[in-house]
Amino acid sequence: MARTLLREPPAPVRWERARSSRGDHRLRGGRPVSTAPRPVSGTQHRLESHGYALDIASIGATVRRVTHEGRDLVVPFEADELRPAYRGAVLAPWPNRVVDGRYDWYGTEHQLPLTEPTRGHALHGLASWLDFSAMEVAPDALTLTAVVEPQAGYPFRVEVAVRYRLDADGLHTTVTGTNLGTGVAPFGTGPHPYLVAGDSPLDEWTLSLPAETVFEVTPDRLVPAYLDAVAEARGGAFDFRSPRVIGATEIDHAFTDLVRDDAGHTTVSVTDTDGRGVAMTWGIDCAWVQIHTADLLPSQGLTRLGLAVEPMTCPPDAFNLLIDVIGLAPGESGSASWRLHALG
Repeated sequence: MARTLLREPPAPVRWERARSSRGDHRLRGGRPVSTAPRPVSGTQHRLESHGYALDIASIGATVRRVTHEGRDLVVPFEADELRPAYRGAVLAPWPNRVVDGRYDWYGTEHQLPLTEPTRGHALHGLASWLDFSAMEVAPDALTLTAVVEPQAGYPFRVEVAVRYRLDADGLHTTVTGTNLGTGVAPFGTGPHPYLVAGDSPLDEWTLSLPAETVFEVTPDRLVPAYLDAVAEARGGAFDFRSPRVIGATEIDHAFTDLVRDDAGHTTVSVTDTDGRGVAMTWGIDCAWVQIHTADLLPSQGLTRLGLAVEPMTCPPDAFNLLIDVIGLAPGESGSASWRLHALG
C-alpha cells in the first residue's frame, strides 16, 4: 500500500489577544477559534449514510457511537466523558498485551510503561490517547492520522492512519501503520468495539464465532499459556462454531484458525432474542480475534454491557511470541481492515 503522507505544516500565524465585549479573552489568528471548551474525548466528527450514523472522537480516533436506523450497534459513551474500558479505540502499534511490558526486538530488550498495572502488562498500544488530526473529511468518510513518536520501550516513529467509511454495507475501517523512522518497527493493530445485539441482557444473546482454536491464558494475569481446540477447551465452553446463547460464559480470550468464506472473510455476530443484531467481518489480514464478555466493575454498572469483538493482526504478547508481528521497514506500510454492520 502506498505510504500515507503527512499534511504540510501550516504557515506561521501571528496571534493576538483580544478582549470581547463580555470581558473574556480569546486568541485570534489564521483560523476560527471557538471559545467553547473542547469535549474531553477531543474533536467530534459525524458521518451519516444509508441509515448508519457514526460519531468519532479525535482522541484515539475512537468510535464513540454507531447506530443503524437509530439503534445502537456498540456500547456508546458521551463526548465529554473519559472513554471507559477502551471503548471504540484503535489499538496500535500493538493490540492486547505485552506481558510484563518487556520484549526483545532484534537483540535489544525494551521496557514499556505498564498501562495495565493490576496485571503488570503494557496494554493496547500507544495510540489510544493520541489526538488524531482529520486529513480527509466527507459526509460519509473520514481519515484521521497521528504519529507514535519514539519513546521509552518503543523507540520507533510510526504514523497511524485510520480511515472510516459508511455505505449500505455498514462501517468500513482501515488502519495503516507507516514507519517514518530508520529501523525496522514492530507493528500490529485492531479495534475495540463492544457490540450491542439489542435490548436483552448479554446472557441472552446468541454468538456465532467460527474459530477452531482458543489461546488459553492464566487466570490471574491473562498471560497466554497454550493453544487448544475449542471443542476440547473447558469442556467446549468456548465452542461457538454453531451459534448458541452465551449464557453465563465468561470469555476474555483470543481465537484463531478462523473459518472463512470463499472470499476469505470471517464474520462474528451476536443476535438478540428478536433476531436482530450486529456483526463484524474481516479478511485474512486479521488472523486472530479477541472476544471479551466485558465482565468489568459491576459496582460501577460496567459489567456485560456489550461483547468486545476485536479482530487482530497478531495474538496477545505477539512482540514476545513473534507470531504474526508485522515488521515495518523504513518507509513501509502495513494495513488491516474490518467492517461492522447491522443484522435484521
